[in-house]
Amino acid sequence: MSTFGTQFKVTTYGESHCASVGCIVDGVPPGLTLCASDIQVQLSRRRPGQSNLTTPRDEKDRVEIQSGVENGVTLGTPIAMLVRNQDQRPHDYTDETLDAYPRPSHADFTYLEKYGVKASSGGGRSSARETIGRVAAGALAEKYLKEAYGIEIVAFVSSVGKVHIPRYPGEELASDVKVAPPANATGEGEAGGKSFYGEDANAGAPQTQVDNVIDTWSLTEEEAEEPLSASFRHLLSTITREQVDKTAIRCPHELAAERMRQRILLAKSNNDSIGGTVTCIIRRLPSGLGEPCFDKLEAKLAHAMLSIPATKGFEIGSGFRGTEVAGSRHNDKFILKPNGRLGTITNWSGGIQGGISNGEDVYFRVGFKSPATISQDQATATYAGKQGTLNTRGRHDPCVVPRAVPIVEAMAALVIMDAVLVQNGRERTKALLSRQAVEALPNSMKMPSRKRLKVETEKEMDVHT
Repeated sequence: MSTFGTQFKVTTYGESHCASVGCIVDGVPPGLTLCASDIQVQLSRRRPGQSNLTTPRDEKDRVEIQSGVENGVTLGTPIAMLVRNQDQRPHDYTDETLDAYPRPSHADFTYLEKYGVKASSGGGRSSARETIGRVAAGALAEKYLKEAYGIEIVAFVSSVGKVHIPRYPGEELASDVKVAPPANATGEGEAGGKSFYGEDANAGAPQTQVDNVIDTWSLTEEEAEEPLSASFRHLLSTITREQVDKTAIRCPHELAAERMRQRILLAKSNNDSIGGTVTCIIRRLPSGLGEPCFDKLEAKLAHAMLSIPATKGFEIGSGFRGTEVAGSRHNDKFILKPNGRLGTITNWSGGIQGGISNGEDVYFRVGFKSPATISQDQATATYAGKQGTLNTRGRHDPCVVPRAVPIVEAMAALVIMDAVLVQNGRERTKALLSRQAVEALPNSMKMPSRKRLKVETEKEMDVHT
């Protein structure tokens, strides 16, 4: 389906080479100040042609607000936004020979299997051009969340290929990475080229032996078993979009960013592609968001992220690394925070417990595959099953993660916006009822007041002193 959300509903439309792409957003609260520039910031971060790391397709992606806003204020009615496609080149896809082949690992085959027809050029609805509507809607949601709750959403590129920002205890980028030498008749030779990876279009894909090294000998047992290193946790708690956007790769780690850049350029020079991951953090999220059992907050986030083109994986909090850590070390113990609310000392849960936000930062990671469309000869079969060779044309990203950053942020904003509106509806209906019945319940069935929490904590401190 092309609609996402329950209370905050977003419907996107458009194909890669049609007249325009965009969205209709229903459920926007009235009275929010809004202009095109509020939306344009994120669209400009997503647009193609930003650097030599992205597709050269030249689109300015200027948003036009069509409805739902008057005199710079939202009316509470559906808001329609569009971006006109200006640099379409459908002739790149109209070769009869190429049309006979489904592109390997692309959606050509599955769209035809499902619908019986497909767009004649580009990826149609499976193209990343579809995400323009998501980013526009996400920017709208994010503006409300920031103004109403102070919520902040920041994403960044955390890996490209085998190059990762160090995230585990004892992990660091190798000071020297060996590259397998290009093969020759005698089996001898030296890695050549200009970059860290030995960029050489004639040498084929690099065979890096290692990119990140983990040395746990200098760590205590407790440090070695932590799911994430202290330095990476600090990065999560402090990273800003300004820091992320300092490099075209959108990676805030200087050395990793340079090696990621070189890795993408290597793929590009070889007419190849490479994948990566994007990490996202949501700060100042209120507790109580999420709808167990099937619409848990992490389930909605996973749904949103895995709906983005080219995604292949999702993990939240400590993720798969957390499966290797004993519960005694992985559990997030509670503590009374200075604001008088209960919080956790650690945050391996990623800000969500039982499918409901607990007031801590939410953080997660999304994996993106290497783009499927590459300009290399590929031995594959036609739709008729005849073996042959396909070499695609067109303008494509050698790696999608630099431009995926605002898309991840947008989908996170849509999930949180929807969850906020759902929870607000519950709170409003609850407020109409008398509290007497709840107050009469035993303490084990209700949340203690902040005053009671403070008194009980002070008593506990007196006992220990």
